[in-house]
Amino acid sequence: MSAELIATGFAGDLRSQLAQPPGQRPTLYWLGQAGFVIDAGGYRLVIDPYLSDSLAEKYRGRLYPHQRMMAAPIDTDGLGHVDLVLSTHQHTDHMDPATLQPLLAARPKTKLVAPLAAEAEALKRAQVSPDRLILVDAGQRIAVLPGVFVTATRAAHETLERDELGRYRFLGYLIDMGGVRIWHSGDTVPFDGISAEVAALKPDIVLLPVNGRSAELLANGVPGNLALDEAIDLARDVGAQALIAHHFGMFDFNTADPAVIDARAAEGLRLRLFRASLNTIYHWG
Repeated sequence: MSAELIATGFAGDLRSQLAQPPGQRPTLYWLGQAGFVIDAGGYRLVIDPYLSDSLAEKYRGRLYPHQRMMAAPIDTDGLGHVDLVLSTHQHTDHMDPATLQPLLAARPKTKLVAPLAAEAEALKRAQVSPDRLILVDAGQRIAVLPGVFVTATRAAHETLERDELGRYRFLGYLIDMGGVRIWHSGDTVPFDGISAEVAALKPDIVLLPVNGRSAELLANGVPGNLALDEAIDLARDVGAQALIAHHFGMFDFNTADPAVIDARAAEGLRLRLFRASLNTIYHWG
């Protein structure tokens, strides 16, 4: 019998769920926006956590004030034991200094995976020594922990951008741990070659943004992401069994309608579609 992803709601707070050390069974929790906690194989990874309100401070009085639609489900202390943190790119809702600094300061053995192209920003925002950074570029596969591997994939937000040394600014990560392969695409739109690139990595679960994009937002400095139907097509194309749709419900100018995601999930799709939800455990097994 093949494994499948199952979502189960829980009462109480996320802090209580994460108080126990990470177990062997692959388990995911949503943190809002593109952030997830991933437990598997006895390790805990945290990817793209945005647990502060730093963007509201940064953009106060501006066209898009970035006020939270949802409270952070947990603070950095509540994440408990964390083995590794990953940031897909240096936009603040994915590489937040107000989240990374307390998270990493309280866990001196925990390292941060970041794009090689974002090395300087990662050091500045995380306030860690260089030996606590694990830098990666698209196409590289690295062992980040015993039995845990990360493969970096390209992402286009909304374009495939490289720095002056040809290194990709936006990444996704295929995380291979505990008997499951999870692909977090980072912020991306569809582009030529993405399906074949990721299909070769054989992801079981994909975590894809679904807030879409618009010319108006792009003209005002807000690049977009996959629309819901594009995310479903991409998940099918790469051969995933399950898609968790995220990157909505954080900022009112750049979100997606949860009811539309739920309606699509209720249809007979050739994969299981989940709307990312708080107070929910996603089990694989």
